Amino acid sequence: QVQLVESGGGLVQAGGSLRLSCAASVSIRSLITLDWYRQAPGKRREWVASIFNADSANYSASVKGRFTISRDTTNNAVYLQMNRLKPDDTAIYSCSSYGKKRYWGQGTQVTVSS
Repeated sequence: QVQLVESGGGLVQAGGSLRLSCAASVSIRSLITLDWYRQAPGKRREWVASIFNADSANYSASVKGRFTISRDTTNNAVYLQMNRLKPDDTAIYSCSSYGKKRYWGQGTQVTVSS
């Protein structure tokens, strides 16, 4: 069982920045991938970014160049640095891990005002 707890969401003006954190209950070295997803009101959940064991990362086209995913193996955490935020980035952001199974955190609300 992997527990994931997100933090760092909030209200920010368009063009601003936020840094999301996700604390894992296990060593993240044991995980194949750590991911961020988001779900806006009335929309399907959308993949945002992934980071792999070799610290390589992938991003969705909608956030590439603005968001950066990183991980800290000492503190078993994954982060999402979000810059140049837009109102369309408003969503609940959830952290997810995949090793033998996929686990999800509860999510943190990000609201970007215009």
